[in-house]
Amino acid sequence: MINLYESILQHPNYYRQFNCNNSLITVFSCPVEARLMKNKFSSLWSQYNYLFYVVEGRKIWHTTEGSYDINTGDCIFVKKGAFVLEQFFDVGFCLVLFFITDDFICQTLGKKFTFPVKQTGIRQVIALKASETLAGFFISMASYFSETKEPGQLLLELKFKELILTIADNTGNGELLSYFCSLLNEPVKVALERIMNENYCYNLKIEQFAALSNRSISAFKRDFEAIFKTTPGKWLLEKRLLHAQALLYNHSKKAISDISFDSGFESLAHFSRSFKQRFGLSPSIGRNKELGDS
Repeated sequence: MINLYESILQHPNYYRQFNCNNSLITVFSCPVEARLMKNKFSSLWSQYNYLFYVVEGRKIWHTTEGSYDINTGDCIFVKKGAFVLEQFFDVGFCLVLFFITDDFICQTLGKKFTFPVKQTGIRQVIALKASETLAGFFISMASYFSETKEPGQLLLELKFKELILTIADNTGNGELLSYFCSLLNEPVKVALERIMNENYCYNLKIEQFAALSNRSISAFKRDFEAIFKTTPGKWLLEKRLLHAQALLYNHSKKAISDISFDSGFESLAHFSRSFKQRFGLSPSIGRNKELGDS
């Protein structure tokens, strides 16, 4: 899978970048040719949360919980993790984009910030409540891109803090505020379980799951085995196989190759071999048997 954050860092000619402490970046893009992914559908992931305001254009974020059609004027927060991006090649996509780490959010808000009642089932893609204050913030950011001089680090850090505090001050952003609350207060065990359950059906590597959970690979494996009582590799294979089995039975017309991809397997051959080892039948025979029994 393509790392969205690192891909943008590698293309400074297409994206005006302002770095803050090597973990936060602001990007502005417009031209049709300024496109990191050349395919209609691209599998992406980011180890950082990100927020963007769409100046012009349209793209669709496909996640495990549903699809989100993002258009001109939308202001969106996306939780760190994986997704599939659907592109439209007839127009450019112009946006102001902020990558924001968990630590920066927590440091900005602190333990004293008051949140609304915590919500459950927080989505990966969250639309922000429009306000004159938020619109004014993005207008103020646009001026930095028109200047040749790069803003100082202290000023950039203050702008990132202003963005987070502006969002947090609007009670209409209840779902996002609940996510911020979870970052501040969620137990380590629950946080790791949430990250794994939200992203297991994408073809992410162990080191990428470790990055999502803000851990080294060794710490991730140690904590994972303490929580799940098995290795990450075994857990991921079982979760992906059960997910694929459910897709086979519930989506009888969906191609097996698509089910393999949607379940996080790196190849159809690997999926077919693993499925037969686990269930004693090939995916195609297993599907036909289930349909015949129903």
